[in-house]
Amino acid sequence: MLMQSRMAMRSSCLCVALSAALYVPAAFAESPAVEPADPINLDTVVVTAAPVAALTFVTDPKLPRQPVPASDGADYLKTIPGFSALRNGGTNGDPVLRGMSGSRLNLITNGGAMPGACPSRMDNPLSYVSPETYDRLIVVKGPQTVLWGPGASAGTVRFERETPVFDEPGVQFTGGVLGGSHGRNDQVFDATAGNRIGYVRLGGNRSEADDYEDGEGNVVPSAWKKWNVDAAMGWTPDQDTLFELSMGAGDGEARYAGRGMDGSRFRRDSYGLRFEKAGFDGALSKVEARLYHNTADHVMDNYSLRDPNPMGSMPMAMASNVDRRTHGGRVAVSWETERFDATVGVDAQDSRHRRRNAGGRDAYLALPKVTDARFAQRGVFGEGNWHPGEGRHWIAGLRLDRAEASDRRATAGMMNMPNPTLGQTRSETLVSAFVRHERDLAKGLHAYAGIGRTERMPDYWELFSPNMGPMGSVNAFVRVAPETTTQLDLGIHYKSVRVEAWASAYVGQVDDFILFTYASGGMMGTSTRAGNVDARIHGAEAGIEFRPLEHWKLGGTVAWAWGENRDDGTPLPQMTPLEARLTASYDNTRWNVGALVRVVDGQSRVAPMQGNVVGRDLDASAGFATLAINGGYRINDRVRLTAGIDNVFDRTYAEHLNLAGSADFGYPADPVRINEPGRTAWLKLDVRY
Repeated sequence: MLMQSRMAMRSSCLCVALSAALYVPAAFAESPAVEPADPINLDTVVVTAAPVAALTFVTDPKLPRQPVPASDGADYLKTIPGFSALRNGGTNGDPVLRGMSGSRLNLITNGGAMPGACPSRMDNPLSYVSPETYDRLIVVKGPQTVLWGPGASAGTVRFERETPVFDEPGVQFTGGVLGGSHGRNDQVFDATAGNRIGYVRLGGNRSEADDYEDGEGNVVPSAWKKWNVDAAMGWTPDQDTLFELSMGAGDGEARYAGRGMDGSRFRRDSYGLRFEKAGFDGALSKVEARLYHNTADHVMDNYSLRDPNPMGSMPMAMASNVDRRTHGGRVAVSWETERFDATVGVDAQDSRHRRRNAGGRDAYLALPKVTDARFAQRGVFGEGNWHPGEGRHWIAGLRLDRAEASDRRATAGMMNMPNPTLGQTRSETLVSAFVRHERDLAKGLHAYAGIGRTERMPDYWELFSPNMGPMGSVNAFVRVAPETTTQLDLGIHYKSVRVEAWASAYVGQVDDFILFTYASGGMMGTSTRAGNVDARIHGAEAGIEFRPLEHWKLGGTVAWAWGENRDDGTPLPQMTPLEARLTASYDNTRWNVGALVRVVDGQSRVAPMQGNVVGRDLDASAGFATLAINGGYRINDRVRLTAGIDNVFDRTYAEHLNLAGSADFGYPADPVRINEPGRTAWLKLDVRY
């Protein structure tokens, strides 16, 4: 009865939220429009986002954000409804969209891919992203684009830097400093000098924080330090041509309350070449090409940022060093006519993974790095938009990929036995496609429906990190099958001067969903098994923004995800609970204030499994609500001061997606959730020139 009541409550909450998002526009559609007297030119604090097109969200990562400005890409994504993150501690969370994580999210930074190296996803790709050093964050939910690589069943995320434009010699500069509770201390800058024929751009950031305290004053191991620097040189011989060379580097360290080791090194090295040409006569509109080379060098140990626990599973000093070199490229050509536009192209990627590990402080440095896996992908794609009539659009895409994975491990499994698949290569042909119809139903009212299908090659985490594969197989590499997702997306969007509201829903079937299961390995720790099951998923998101008066804005969003393991009739693990955000703000040309109430329902549909590793639920979780407030003041046209207080009432709470606290930091042997920060204050000064 209790479970039925909770399910009924969740369904009711979702129905009310969706109904509100659709009803309010109708209620105000006939009201006389109220035009603002003056345009609002003060950028308010970002607490949530609305789509700019069907399933597409675009935001400026340089804008101040609440909760406290993000230290990594996954944290920033949580401002978009439907996103959450598996919390590692203070930084480097693993992004989750609609309950889907890992390589189900296609993560692109500055046009290139940079997959992490850790077999337990300690350094997921967004660990190497500092959001404020980018100009745009672009998200497409679901399998509704094929332009940026294969396997994006949950969505595509792109952090991009825009091309600066100079009509005459000049300098552009943005920068900021941030200070906050728990020793938070950030600096960021982005400077560009150029003229009509070229530019030089240099940007970077430094970010650090101490261990935070939860609402009860308990210290949670979560400190971090990070830095990044990126440079680019561009040649623009005319307004339609661009040649750009870019390079960058970064490093950091992070303590993790929920892992047996910390991250003592997150070294990043990136190189890129970019060419764009537009301004052609006729239908040809643009030619673009990119090459990239990215390296992630990651060290995990139990002695740099903590003392080894003599009573734990790793009583002696130990370290593991993994790295991943990824290079690739993309060439795309675009055409545009009055009723049709299209982009076709090819892309490719090669990736090599190496590792070494040893007991003793820094003993691993004396060992060579050994290649244990190689990956390759070659793809061809095309995506087009047909406009058959006023307010009607058909968008479709198709891509074909050839993916390979090679096993280079000499030993495998918990006992390091000889690897029976040493030297073997797997090859898969993957097909992805989608079609979507968009239509204007009335003034300001837009609807869409799309269906997509994508096939995803298992990634390093799924092929090489498990101790075992499906029952009857020698290991995961030989038997874990590619994952196929077929999904229907529906949505509606209304926008007027006073009101903007939107709602989206999806339902999908995942054949050969790659599922991890865990079991206690005794003194050897937790053993992992990867296999395939069939699954069903569905969910919805909705949002509304209403301006009742000239400078006031009220809003809210809701997001919900559901998944089921059809083979066993059990929930899929790590499905995010129902979440609502309510916002209110006042802004004018000089100052602004705002508030955010976040309400998260408890989650009882879980698939609990042992072990403090990514890919499983701990247990059922309790709901919670938090309040955050913010304000901003524009000192002049170039300087802005913003401030905020998160978790105003100093509540003690934990997210559903969570890692069990490590025994090294005093947590009990049974899984215990890691609490979130208590009351946190921050102050940020931004300069734009």
